[in-house]
Amino acid sequence: MSLVRVTGSGALPEYGSADAAGADLRAAEATVIPPGGIASITTGVRIELPPDCVGLVWPRSGLAARHGIDTLAGVIDADYRGEVKVVLANHGGVPFEVKVGDRIAQLLVQQVERPRFERAESLAPSGRGEGGFGSTGA
Repeated sequence: MSLVRVTGSGALPEYGSADAAGADLRAAEATVIPPGGIASITTGVRIELPPDCVGLVWPRSGLAARHGIDTLAGVIDADYRGEVKVVLANHGGVPFEVKVGDRIAQLLVQQVERPRFERAESLAPSGRGEGGFGSTGA
């Protein structure tokens, strides 16, 4: 269970259907994002996640497909207690209006594994090796 404190125009995150993976986050403020612009939108939500979890803020597929709206900076650590803000980027060609109460992103809460990092002089070989972007095909 995650505890949520809602303030101002904020709304509790809600799942849109019984099988939805992400809970909708709503805007607590209105703004307009120009083409090529970004905006940090307040949600009025503060969340307490379990210590072994992370909150991941993802775009809403409808906003991405219809308007070119994407999310940035989408990691909420379990020890963060500040307001959840959603950074939206407008990749579309027209200004995008955000109204109070609009569903602007979705929150996925997932368990996190925290492996220990150790310095090494070499790494085990793999079929891919050091091949970067596009090295596994088109």
